[in-house]
Amino acid sequence: MKKKLLSLAMIGVLVLGVACLTGCGKDDAQQEADTEKATIVVGLDDTFAPMGFRDEAGELVGFDIDLANKVGEELGMYVEFKPIDWNAKEMELKSKTIDCVWNGMSVTPERMENMTLSDKYLNNKIVLMALADSDVDVTEASQLAELKIGTQVDSSALEVLKKNEAYESFKDNVAEYDTYDTAIMDLKAGRVDVIAVDQVLGEYTNNNLGGEMKECTYDLGDDFYVIGFEKSNTELRDKVNGALKTLVENGEAAKISGKWFGKDIVILQPLED
Repeated sequence: MKKKLLSLAMIGVLVLGVACLTGCGKDDAQQEADTEKATIVVGLDDTFAPMGFRDEAGELVGFDIDLANKVGEELGMYVEFKPIDWNAKEMELKSKTIDCVWNGMSVTPERMENMTLSDKYLNNKIVLMALADSDVDVTEASQLAELKIGTQVDSSALEVLKKNEAYESFKDNVAEYDTYDTAIMDLKAGRVDVIAVDQVLGEYTNNNLGGEMKECTYDLGDDFYVIGFEKSNTELRDKVNGALKTLVENGEAAKISGKWFGKDIVILQPLED
């Protein structure tokens, strides 16, 4: 009887010891925090191709999805994607329902003020694309006066065109389309000479078309993408920046870019540059 009691006592000591090794020195709040740190909740608009969108099977796919998952692997963390109301992204960060916003988000002064932002990881230039087998190549803005230009109505590309220094000389040559698909159809038909488009969308579409288009030498300006975190969450931002640096250096980021855009358009620049 004493031997049984002794054995039970020894088992109790062992269990207590194991429990102490895994939990002693941490209160409930700290243990819960450790669990939360194992997951990064990414807020996104799940309709933004090619950055994060649903495929025909309803699966979430895209350049940012692949890159975020690789960052999670590098950090040893699980990445959970959460579709959000894009207009409420700052509120989602403040309420901590998400850890970051990662979905082709451009740097703006307002976002720099309201969030802590990652390094620039992609330059979504506004580019001009012509047919690959044509002689058209724009090398400077003055040439646009001689070309028919297609773009999507209410697009960022249209806004950039309007801000161009030479806009007055070519504004009457700009045709606005409901969709870029229609603009590309007219490019193929010869009704326009070039289309003005976000580089990420243009290269993604061109990759799917088998390279029927080409980028012109002249572009309309930079549009850098960043990841947004809650204003005080510099710790997670720094970890993600470190993982992005590793993925750029080991070539994994270039592979993801090649998959979606057919070329490497990934960059890694400090936010201040």
